[in-house]
Amino acid sequence: MSTPLPATPPALALHRITKRFGDKLANDDISLRLGEGEVLGLLGENGAGKTTLINILFGHYVADAGHVEVFGRRLAAGSPRAAIAAGIGLVHQHFTLAANLTVLDNVMAGTQSLLRPVSSRRQARETLRALGRQFGLAVEPDAKVARLSVGERQRVEILKSLYRGARILVLDEPTAVLTPIESARLFEALGRMAAGGLSVVLISHKLDEVLRVSDRVAILRAGRIVADRAAAGLDRAALAELMVGRRVSRPQRQPLPAGEPVLRLEAVGTRAARGAPGLQGADLVVPARQIVALVGVAGNGQRAVIDLACGLAAPRAGRLEINGRAVRRARAAGLHAAGVARIPEDRHEEGVVGALRLWENAILEDLHDRRFVRWGWLRLRAARAQAARLIADFDIRGGGPEQRTGLLSGGNMQKLIIGRGLDADPRLIVACQPTRGLDEGAVADTHGRLLQARARGAGVLLVTEDLDEALGLADRIVVIQGGRLSAPLEGPDYDLRRIALMMLGEADHAH
Repeated sequence: MSTPLPATPPALALHRITKRFGDKLANDDISLRLGEGEVLGLLGENGAGKTTLINILFGHYVADAGHVEVFGRRLAAGSPRAAIAAGIGLVHQHFTLAANLTVLDNVMAGTQSLLRPVSSRRQARETLRALGRQFGLAVEPDAKVARLSVGERQRVEILKSLYRGARILVLDEPTAVLTPIESARLFEALGRMAAGGLSVVLISHKLDEVLRVSDRVAILRAGRIVADRAAAGLDRAALAELMVGRRVSRPQRQPLPAGEPVLRLEAVGTRAARGAPGLQGADLVVPARQIVALVGVAGNGQRAVIDLACGLAAPRAGRLEINGRAVRRARAAGLHAAGVARIPEDRHEEGVVGALRLWENAILEDLHDRRFVRWGWLRLRAARAQAARLIADFDIRGGGPEQRTGLLSGGNMQKLIIGRGLDADPRLIVACQPTRGLDEGAVADTHGRLLQARARGAGVLLVTEDLDEALGLADRIVVIQGGRLSAPLEGPDYDLRRIALMMLGEADHAH
């Protein structure tokens, strides 16, 4: 017996959406509904089709078949303007704010003529403040975005959509760069939004968060909806199994004796750069066979530590040692050849060249390696074989060695970078947000590989904003705030709340 249709149309209805890219079927006959005031968690492995589906919803792509309805009205295909006018707001994982402008200017951008009167700005400012009070997203309208915390920038992104009249809000990995305390504040705001009738689609790989805030969970696998269930009664293990089609468990860290330091900073100072503070008398030791997690809110000096460890910068003051040797000038190529591997934070800007093929990116940081370059000549067969091996070993989906790297999903791009970095059996691994954007299966695999590298004798500097990741992997945790490093904190009984407050500068941070 068929289920009767609801008396009123849902806020959002996707009808049999299908989308192909060449031979790849990204979305396969997807139908999905979202009720008014409902929070829907949308989950799936990397490359499962989530991003394609959201791009169709927001008009960036046109479906090959099927259509979208918003509050019972068919949405014009391929038009972001139509999506916004229909009440759909999209908050990307990577913020799209102009740092040199005020909050108000960012929110108003594109909504009015540049020749707007003063009274219009005054009204917009009051509207923005009212929205902030209503949903617990208060941000000073006249503050420069460059001076806001990451959590405050997240609020501005959401306020941009609400200001434009969004009734359906799509959040893509909204807590990826937030501390636990900031995440809790965001979830409180989402609760207020849903209670006020706003419908929310939450895309996240943090399964505990999805279960905490979602009414329903829809799961994509290989482009198809494989589950659409009420969140009540589900647990993290069940969600992970539905996503990947098998039971998933994260590896456990076993105690190992620390070896000789592979990275040492002694009273290191650096200049401020890129709007972030420089290091101030920083001391840090990463021994072999250990994982040291550097945790902090983005923009507190992590970049300076990363650049030093990867040979992209030299200290202005103090002493830097890598593999027991003093480093006095930047020399990235030399350090890489000496066994320093990096997993950069920004996979698009620093990790790969999107226009290059997979095989080219697979050896991009190994051009000193005689396996791939000899007497100045590129060994194509060896390079392609290396790419094919990484694709198989790291389950990189989306194409073979000749595929353009920019066509991979973000998660599969990340797998390529991780595979390239860990393949050479490095002595020091600088892993920056290594699992950001990865599905639960890929997270478990990446954690396992970092622990295996540790067991083989590597030292790992894990730079992460995910405290669960730090707690699960690290032998010790160092907090960075305002360019200052805390004394190392050692488990097994970490005080999670104190660490979170230290990250926000709201607890003692003395070295």
